[in-house]
Amino acid sequence: MITVNIFGRSALAAVLLVLAACNAAPEAAPEATLAPEQTQEQTQAPQSPSPSPVPSEPAEAEPSQAPEAPEEGMPPTAMEAAATVVRALQQGNMETLASWAHRDKGIRFSPYAYVNTEADLVFGRDELKGLMQDSGDYVWGEFAGSGESIKLSFAEYFKRFVYDADFLNDAETALNKGLGHGTTLNNINEVYPKDSYDFVEYYIDGVDPAYEGMDWRSLRLVFEKIGDDRALVGIVHDEWTP
Repeated sequence: MITVNIFGRSALAAVLLVLAACNAAPEAAPEATLAPEQTQEQTQAPQSPSPSPVPSEPAEAEPSQAPEAPEEGMPPTAMEAAATVVRALQQGNMETLASWAHRDKGIRFSPYAYVNTEADLVFGRDELKGLMQDSGDYVWGEFAGSGESIKLSFAEYFKRFVYDADFLNDAETALNKGLGHGTTLNNINEVYPKDSYDFVEYYIDGVDPAYEGMDWRSLRLVFEKIGDDRALVGIVHDEWTP
């Protein structure tokens, strides 16, 4: 009887100890776990979507402006006209050359400084356009020194007595002033008086240094003044002559 009471009191004491321990340690709350398909972003409070921008009305396209036409009453100066012509000569562009030719007088070609109004050949606009393809020979005057006839096609004459040096890139230029001076009489101001004409000279003081300037070249482009405008009437070549 005594043994039973002792065992009962011991068991009761053990139960009380266990209950005390459980009350002393607070239970930790179980951690929430995310479902496999749930992402961190989904657990955040959803944000209200930004309002869609209201499409603005398309701005009216400004009309494209055509390039402005050159101002009327602004014809080129003699120097500007000569620059265009000498570039056409450098390119052998007979269409451009013809467009600058005087409508009624055409262009007179003089192989040397002396402008021979009786013998120098003159070609009108329509003739000029096809001259480079014309294989026929023309008599252009006489060679200085020998006196022999200059009998050449236009293409041959062009290479010998028009653009026979790089006047576009190598020449010194002057307005109404002679730069090259040879033994041939220069009568340009008598045939083309200054009150009605301008001439622009392209001068190269020598082509080959071995000739020490005895192979200088000049090309004179003569323009008739037509009001404020001008038209090409003469191409005068010049060079050293014996």
